[in-house]
Amino acid sequence: MSLFAKLQQRAADNKPIRIGLIGAGKFGSMYLAQIPRTPGVHLVAIADLNPEGARVNLARVGWNPVQTQATSAQAAIKTGATWITDDWQALIKISEIDVIVECTGSPVHAVDHILGAFEQGKHVVNVTVEADAFCGPLLARKAAEKGLIYSLAFGDQPALICDLVDWARTCGFPVVAAGRGHKWLPHFSQSTPDTVWGYYGLTPEQAERGGLNPKMFNSFLDGSKPSIESTAVSNATGLSVPSNGLLYPPASVEDIPFVTRPISEGGVLEKKGMVEVISSLETDGRVIPYDIRMGVWVTVEAETDYIKNCFEEYNAHTDPSGRYFTLYKRWHLIGLEVGVSVASVALRGEPTGVATGWNADVVATAKRDLKPGELLDGEGGYTVWGKLLPATTSKAMGGLPLGLAHNIKVIRPVKQGQSLTWDDVQMENTRAYAVRREMEALFSV
Repeated sequence: MSLFAKLQQRAADNKPIRIGLIGAGKFGSMYLAQIPRTPGVHLVAIADLNPEGARVNLARVGWNPVQTQATSAQAAIKTGATWITDDWQALIKISEIDVIVECTGSPVHAVDHILGAFEQGKHVVNVTVEADAFCGPLLARKAAEKGLIYSLAFGDQPALICDLVDWARTCGFPVVAAGRGHKWLPHFSQSTPDTVWGYYGLTPEQAERGGLNPKMFNSFLDGSKPSIESTAVSNATGLSVPSNGLLYPPASVEDIPFVTRPISEGGVLEKKGMVEVISSLETDGRVIPYDIRMGVWVTVEAETDYIKNCFEEYNAHTDPSGRYFTLYKRWHLIGLEVGVSVASVALRGEPTGVATGWNADVVATAKRDLKPGELLDGEGGYTVWGKLLPATTSKAMGGLPLGLAHNIKVIRPVKQGQSLTWDDVQMENTRAYAVRREMEALFSV
């Protein structure tokens, strides 16, 4: 039975999937916009540090205010309304909730929320991929130990890439490469929230109208988010990552099967079976027509002449050899698609992407010379950006994961372009830090 049919059956039986949402910002609001249009689900509660802001966002996406006036979780369950609170711990303790959607975007806090949800017997759909990037393998293991499901969020690019990889492998194709698109030039790695809109292609007025967070959007632009998402994909699929960071080869959609081949065959890959990100800009800044900037892709190989001939007979666009073919989605709809994860987790018991090993890491790298006493401000900020590295490299150097580079003090000089290590900073004993160190001890790389 399809997911939609299962949701319809839940609605008919008056047994909806009961959901708790932590964080009602931009991503959460996109999901909220779809909930009233989805049968068989009930958003029991929202936890947000700013409950009134959550109500404003609910109104913005079209919710009837009557639906948000429940005065308690039990009142929400009884009436089908939604309870809004600033207490995430109260939310995860609601026994009737099936799935927690973690949507704060704050990796250190997300770890607390996710582990707390596991302790209360709740499945988790994790939108905060920054947390998955530095400790996802351990989060997945802790969920499994309790018979729970931990999942990446459909609509976000990592889960969509995992879906394409799963499609390829289920069809019997070897995956040569997989990844996403991005608008990239090398100097973007030094971008700050002050420069982001000009580089990104929006005016400050457009950004303000949309309520867009410059630091968050800068985390996309400066390469941090592509590295974070590529890490999540690598850890979920087993695909390798480049030995010294993403290459961002420029290519149109038609050129992806040309460039995502091994170097020995005229492409850019160190070997077959890798994650990479395709740039929508030529190296001189020219915009590439028919780009994959907002999309995802997977390149597969025809291992026999028969399969190669099938590509040709059905007009599949390939590289010149006829052996490499790329399937793609040119766009992703972000929070509007999260319902797929919620339904898959609750109704099929299946994640839409989950870490199966520790293959890759994102290491905080200096945007400028850093001095002792300065505070790091995390992804998208003024001090560091995230560089994708193999986990073996990161572990050997003692690399500081980007997800933990928030409000911690630099204790020795770091040059621009240098990746930071544990020894460069004064760490705080947060639960997220403990979880990361536990993961490093448990997972061999």
